Amino acid sequence: MRIVIAKPGLDGHDRGAKVVARALRDGGHEVIYTGLRRTPEQIVRTVLDEDADMLGLSSLSGAHAFLFPRICELLKQEGCGDVTVFGGGIIPVDDRSELYRAGIRAIFGPGTKMQEMIDFVNEVKNRIDVGKPVGVGEGGDWFWS
Repeated sequence: MRIVIAKPGLDGHDRGAKVVARALRDGGHEVIYTGLRRTPEQIVRTVLDEDADMLGLSSLSGAHAFLFPRICELLKQEGCGDVTVFGGGIIPVDDRSELYRAGIRAIFGPGTKMQEMIDFVNEVKNRIDVGKPVGVGEGGDWFWS
């Protein structure tokens, strides 16, 4: 899978995003890391330019409730509804249902084992391979739990 890992907003903490990028790369996937402080528009442009299958978003700043749904909406507007989006960082349980409704397919919090993320990516690939799309704009109620 071709995966973009992005840090939207003003959050300047990227150690976790870099660890995730490395783990997914070591798991056999192609990973593109955008760097810090990207706008939703810059992130979506990177997804388009890189022809990504998946987008991982990382937020520790509390802006996830605005930024993640905004990125999901922009992906749909740009014709990238087939891109599977997942998130990670400090995301309260109470905020998760709204993010799932926006199209996020998984949320990984602190302490998540890297193997769980690799298993998620592999499950997404398997679902796509058998015709069960899980992109941000493809509807359905499946999410990783």
